[in-house]
Amino acid sequence: MAHRVDHEYDYLFKIVLIGDSGVGKSNILSRFTRNEFSLESKSTIGVEFATRTLQIEGKTIKAQIWDTAGQERYRAITSAYYRGAVGALLVYDITKSQTFENIQRWLRELRDHADSNIVIMMIGNKSDLNHLRSVSEDEAQGLAEKEGLSFLETSALESVNIEKAFQTILSQIYHITSKKALAAQEAAGTTGTQFQGTTINVADSSGNSRRTCCST
Repeated sequence: MAHRVDHEYDYLFKIVLIGDSGVGKSNILSRFTRNEFSLESKSTIGVEFATRTLQIEGKTIKAQIWDTAGQERYRAITSAYYRGAVGALLVYDITKSQTFENIQRWLRELRDHADSNIVIMMIGNKSDLNHLRSVSEDEAQGLAEKEGLSFLETSALESVNIEKAFQTILSQIYHITSKKALAAQEAAGTTGTQFQGTTINVADSSGNSRRTCCST
């Protein structure tokens, strides 16, 4: 019981939201963590973050989601916040082709500053504005496949695929993390067994051989 009080979660995963200003990162964050949406949300200055705890395969996962400012002048500040992130949602606006074209630049920045094993999902936000679409889903899917990213289109306004996006990336991170932990345990166990076994065997055999030698 005390363990649960002291540790309300099994894993804490830091996720960063990145992409151009105005693509809807803040509303994706508020929709996921508070189920809120604001039509009058202002541009993020610096960095904001919120958390939400959810269950994945029987484990309690606490997601700490950082919303980084999209404006150029804040990029030097936010690059430090990539450190420690195990996942990233790379967001563009399906109605603004420029935000999609800038995905490659954000991807480079992410790969420069973040851990090489970071899990990245590309998000085409504002799917509710399909009549104003300037980036096709097929084009985005093609880029995602080329770069090895998972991909979803979302609408923070209509709460479409927001939950699915976070569930998907957190599940991917959990699977990678649990596999690493299991591999590390197995490696430690195997190494330990081999080391102990070798030590005992060598000691016993050398001792026995000496006694045999000396008694004859």
